[in-house]
Amino acid sequence: MTGDRAARTASERLRGAWRALTAGDVDLSVAVGSLRLANPVMTASGTAGHGDELQAYFPMGELGAVVVKSLSADPWPGNPAPRVHQSASGMLNSVGLQGPGVEAWIGEDLPRLVDTGARIVVSIWGQRVEDFAKAAAMLAGVDGLTALEVNVSCPNIEDRRRMFAHSPTATAEVVSAVGDACPTLPLWAKLSPTVADLAEVAGAALAAGAEGVTLINTLLAMAIDVETRRPVLGSGGQGGGLSGPPVHPVAVRAVFDVRAAHPEAAIIGVGGVMTGADAIELVMAGADAVQVGTATFRDPRAPYNVLGEMAAWCSRHGVRRLSDLRGAAHG
Repeated sequence: MTGDRAARTASERLRGAWRALTAGDVDLSVAVGSLRLANPVMTASGTAGHGDELQAYFPMGELGAVVVKSLSADPWPGNPAPRVHQSASGMLNSVGLQGPGVEAWIGEDLPRLVDTGARIVVSIWGQRVEDFAKAAAMLAGVDGLTALEVNVSCPNIEDRRRMFAHSPTATAEVVSAVGDACPTLPLWAKLSPTVADLAEVAGAALAAGAEGVTLINTLLAMAIDVETRRPVLGSGGQGGGLSGPPVHPVAVRAVFDVRAAHPEAAIIGVGGVMTGADAIELVMAGADAVQVGTATFRDPRAPYNVLGEMAAWCSRHGVRRLSDLRGAAHG
């Protein structure tokens, strides 16, 4: 297929997606725990900025929700450059959770994001349990927030920098502390796939008070420059996280397994969603909603495109309610 023909095909596909999305013949609304969202598509934390950066490309208020880049209680500088590396089929990043801190975000970024009409999910992180609790307490009672995503896929400096998400006990401690500090917002725990039993960690998060789990975070990975014989990312031997199409089958398996183990849990699927079909696959595995991340670096309109493509897929296949597809692969 020539470049011109490919461009025309893509344009025609998107026009069909817009028609399906605006026609209203498919009910895209979903329940995610106690929340009812107009549709299942969200941005993924870390890929859409802290505020209204994507509003120039599509109406952010028309997504199910917008998940902001993970925030710590205090400003955090992140890792040294280079922070991003294009791998053969995905992307490595070691941004290191750089952020302005919760107080600055509330004062500077949140008002602009509220003005877009978006439903806002705040992602938080910390290096100790009390760091999570502090960030959550700062968000308690803040207007305009829809949910709190607890990113436990970060290093616990009190446990040899082992990820919180690698331990059911540590995950539960964080979720419980956050719930106590911010009891008014639904909690989702964002988990790492690099564990022996993801369903066990998910169960610990749910038992500690999480309404749902976000599956998955990036895979631990590294790239080495064979000329310099050194890691390519500025984080050096710490490596980075692999995202994009290579992790999609991992995300599908994670969602499938956790849905089988926890039939009543709210599950948000994320990992390598580049198209509407990718998102539908996660829904069939058992996801209630999906997040679009790395695709946004290629095309900032990606989350909105995925939403339109999901509507078009349902319309073509005679699916009138997206929720009817939830967990369809389980038979």
